[in-house]
Parts: sequence; structure tokens; C-alpha cells
Amino acid sequence: MTAPGADPGSTGVAASSAAGRWLIAAAVLGSGVAFLDSTVVNVALPAIARDLDTGLTGQQWVLDGYLLTLSALLLAGGAAGDRYGRRRLFVAGLWVFAVATTACALAPTESALIGARVLQGIGAAAVVPGSLALIDAEIAEEDRGRAIGLWAGMSGATTALGPFVGGWLVDAASWRWVFFVSVPLALGAIWIALRHVPESRDRTATHRLDVAGAIAVTVGLSGVIFALIEGPARGWGAGIVTSMIVGLIALVAFVVIERRAAAPLLPLSLFRSWQFTGANLTTLMVYAALGGALFLLALQLQQSLGYSATEAGLATLPSTTIMLFGSPLSGRLAQITGPRLPMTVGPLIAATGLALMARIVPGAGYVDAVLPAVVLFGLGMTITVAPLTAAALGAVEPGRAGTASGVNNAVARVAGLLAVAVLPVVAGLDAGPGQPLGSGFPTAMLIAAGCCAFGGVVAAVSIRSGIGFTPHVQPAVNHGCQQPEPAERRSAGH
Repeated sequence: MTAPGADPGSTGVAASSAAGRWLIAAAVLGSGVAFLDSTVVNVALPAIARDLDTGLTGQQWVLDGYLLTLSALLLAGGAAGDRYGRRRLFVAGLWVFAVATTACALAPTESALIGARVLQGIGAAAVVPGSLALIDAEIAEEDRGRAIGLWAGMSGATTALGPFVGGWLVDAASWRWVFFVSVPLALGAIWIALRHVPESRDRTATHRLDVAGAIAVTVGLSGVIFALIEGPARGWGAGIVTSMIVGLIALVAFVVIERRAAAPLLPLSLFRSWQFTGANLTTLMVYAALGGALFLLALQLQQSLGYSATEAGLATLPSTTIMLFGSPLSGRLAQITGPRLPMTVGPLIAATGLALMARIVPGAGYVDAVLPAVVLFGLGMTITVAPLTAAALGAVEPGRAGTASGVNNAVARVAGLLAVAVLPVVAGLDAGPGQPLGSGFPTAMLIAAGCCAFGGVVAAVSIRSGIGFTPHVQPAVNHGCQQPEPAERRSAGH
């Protein structure tokens, strides 16, 4: 029997039908709350630090508390949706996200805020893969590309406005409204999903969910990130060293578990492909540079150069706008050239922009220092993103594209998680509440530029130069910093 709104002979719902429009609206709103909440948090960090009397370590945790659970549970969230119901997990994730976001807005202390951010990440780990999984499962195949394009455009518009809206809310009201604004959007997505979106699941998924793998990677990342953030502040005593050791052991255990699991969250066999490995290593380096640099740039503009939150949001808007409107063109050009050339040139251009950010120091002007850096950075990322995702997906057979996309997305999230923890330490940054970042900021930008350039070198030696691939373009979105997000087809992990 044909689904309501579907064309005769189609296996799904037409995107132009009422049912299709409601489904896409739910997906856009659901992913939009995660994207909007992420893009505004960076701009709000200095205000949060002043209000809750926290320094750089606390600011790192406000970002990494969210990224930690999102990174660790992203693949599990996608797999759980396939097995137990995509709408069910999507709605459950939104409820968790809405409650956690309210807790963020009301947080009386630094610890309460960080705890709420951890809970937000758990909700987002269900919402993020679930938004596109609903489209992929229900929209007719002939309309799916158009539906994903609409989802990407709407989500990208939300992302582009995020820093400006967030900065304005911080200056006009309070950083707490940065979180409050997402709650009605989440509730709206829940209402639409429950009323207009049908349930779906993968009937062929017979194996148990890889709970052991999810626990191992969560413990592993938690232990390592805790040690990296708290070590410089507390000193490398027995407790910090123990945390690092436990984390590393858990990560090794995760690899062992994934080798033996019947339905692993991370199928290690994917990495037998040199192109898949190279694409994900490029993703790791480029997104690490991206996440770490943009975290520190938002602080530098406000705490060192005296920008208001609104001005800081507007300062980086050219970069996001270039990524938003340039990505479709980049994808079309990459179809002509093949992925290797843009994946090599793009990170090198972005690295040049990051290196120019080292000039953003007290006394530097916006037009001569900030603008050239963010424009070059945005241009480089625009050239890189579409072919990067396509190269990862093109390295595996079509039946594993969903899993490959989920792995690539998880790698990007882990890259940002590690960068926010590691880059300030390596660069020697240790700023108190509202204090300038000092001479460590230029050092951090040069390190980020080196990582990004290395990603381009990896792409040059690992990515095939063949043409005719189909790029999967995503908007410039993030979880914790302004960044584009790799495409996710179906769920983030079958």
C-alpha cells in the first residue's frame, strides 16, 4: 500500500506533499535546535565566565561537556534509532535536549552548567542522526536529494544567524537566553514529529545494540579529556594520571570490542580502504584545527580586543556566509576535478586563514586583520567540505554509506573535542575569568594552521583523483564551535 502523500509506484512520501513537508519541518527544527545552540555558545562564553566566575578551564568544559557525550554516543544513537524506532529516538532525544537546555539556562554554578551540557550532548546524539534518518527512511527516493538540500539550506540559514542572534541576546538580555531560545523550537519539533511523522525502523537489524562499545568509548574519551583539561589546572597528580591511564585502557578495549562485536558501532573493516582512512584522517586534522581555533577566536575577540558579544558574532559571519552559499558551487566544481584537488587546496587555503588569525591581537583592526583571516578560512573550508564527505562515502560500497557517513561525522566531533582540550595546553594559555589570552593565542593559531595544512597533505597522498563522484553537501554547522558538519545519510551507524 502506498504511503499517504506518496506518488503511485513510489516507495516513500513525496517531498511536496503535506506529509513530506511536515516530516521535513520536524527534521529541520530538530537539527536546528542543536545547530543554533551550538553556534551561539562560543559567543556567550566570556559572559558565562564573568557571571559564573570561571576561567579558561571552565570555558573548555562548557564546550567539551557537550562534545564529549555527543561524540561518544553519536554512532550508538543512530544504531538505536534503526533498531528501536527512528521517530521514537528522535523525540526522546528532543525531550532530553529540551530539559537539558532549560537546565543550562537556569544553571546557578559552573558545575551545574557543565552537567547540563553533558545531558544536552546525550540528547543531541539521538537528534542529530535522527533528523536525516527520518528523511532518508520516509521521503521517496526521487525526492530525497531535494529534501536533503532543503534541510541543508534551512539548517545553514539557522547556523549563519546563530552567532549574531546569540551575541545580540547576550548583550541585550543575558547569556541564559542563548539557551532559552532553543526550548520552544525543540517542543515544536516534538509536536510535529508525534502528530505528523510515521514510525520506522530497520527490520533487518537483528543483532543487539553494541552497549559494551558505547560504554568503552564513553569512559575512554571521558578519562582522556578530563586529564587533558584538568591536568594543567590541578597539576599532574595521581588522580589526573589515573584518569588518563583508565581512559587509554578503555579506548584500547573499545577497539578490541569492535573487532569482536556482531554489529559494531565502528566497523574497523572500513579502514581497510586507504581512501576511507585518508579521508577520515584529513577530517580529524581539519576539524581539530577548526574547532580549537574558533573556540579561542571568540574568546580573543571579546577578552583581548574588547569586542562585544554582538560584534564578535558579526566578525565571523563572513566565514559562515561563504560556507553556506559557496558549498553547492564547490560540490559542483569538485564533480569536475575529482576530490583530491579540492581536498588538498582547500585545507591549505584554510590554513593560510588560520595563520593570519595570529595577527588578531590587541590593537589590530577588523578590516586589516580579522576580515582577511575569516574570509580565507571560510573559502578554504568551503572548498574542502563537500569533496571531503564525498570521498569518505565513495570509498565504501553504497550499502555501507550510512555507516561510513556516521563514522566520518563522529571523527569530526572527536576532533573538536580533543582540540578544545589540547590546543590551549600546547599553546600555553591559562586565562582567568574575562582575562586576555596573551601571547599564547598567536601560537595556538599557528598550531591550528599546521594541523589544517597537514590535513591537505594527507589528502594529496591518500585520495583518488577520479571524477564523477556525487558530493553530499552539508551546511556550515557545528556542536560547540562554528563549523561545517559532515553529511549523515540514513543514521549515524547501522
